[in-house]
Amino acid sequence: MNASNGPPRYDGASAIVVAGDEETRVLLRGLLRLHHYRVIGEAEGSTEGTELLRTHPPSVMVVDAALAEGSFPVLIREARMLRPETRIVLVTPTPSRPGDGTPKGADGPDATVTRPFRLADFLAALRGPLTGRSV
Repeated sequence: MNASNGPPRYDGASAIVVAGDEETRVLLRGLLRLHHYRVIGEAEGSTEGTELLRTHPPSVMVVDAALAEGSFPVLIREARMLRPETRIVLVTPTPSRPGDGTPKGADGPDATVTRPFRLADFLAALRGPLTGRSV
């Protein structure tokens, strides 16, 4: 049996996915699982995402800019207060620009990936160094 055909191998990294659209959650969850992340929760909006952070601390939280409820800047700021050790990757349809409400520096995401993205860019964002803040 080929190792890639066996069950997923989790290397201790856990993830939460927050996205307003079911198709986006399915895509992000699949990519994470394919690359050995254990997806421990999913949410449609910032309130549900914050509650998951409180009850299920992840290694990484992937946040899509399009949420069903709330806003991603609020979610990211709350995540920084609740779980400063969690890596946050923001997936957005447009690059961040000054004044667009995206938190910066210590309050912002560790990485931002602009859709459509290449798999290599997404994986680099998940595994890259912590930037713009100290833990």
